[in-house]
Amino acid sequence: MQCGLEQMNDCERSPNRTNLRVNFNEKGKEVKERREKFLTAKYGSHQMSLIRKRLAVEMWLYDELQKLFDPPSEAIDVDIDEILDMDTDDIRRSHLSRLLSVCKRPPSDISKFISDLLDRAKTL
Repeated sequence: MQCGLEQMNDCERSPNRTNLRVNFNEKGKEVKERREKFLTAKYGSHQMSLIRKRLAVEMWLYDELQKLFDPPSEAIDVDIDEILDMDTDDIRRSHLSRLLSVCKRPPSDISKFISDLLDRAKTL
């Protein structure tokens, strides 16, 4: 960007200002602010439906774990993919029981949580 005021002839110039000149040069300066770039992907309606369903189950799982461990004393990580990869519901149930063994809630609450989680995992 260049902006300049060149010399004016004698009749246009004020008496106190001779050789008045203004220049703005930004060619040599690096721009400090960089625009952030985002990659956006388009999914089909079926894929978006699956993503929403998965997100709903994960949000439910997070909320229920917050209720079970209130106040949160232990960090429990329940991986839905790991549960889905297991062969039978009995294996899933025993795995979840082991993970939740540190929970201080009544066993009936833990059992209900496990049953609800397994039902929701089947929808994925």
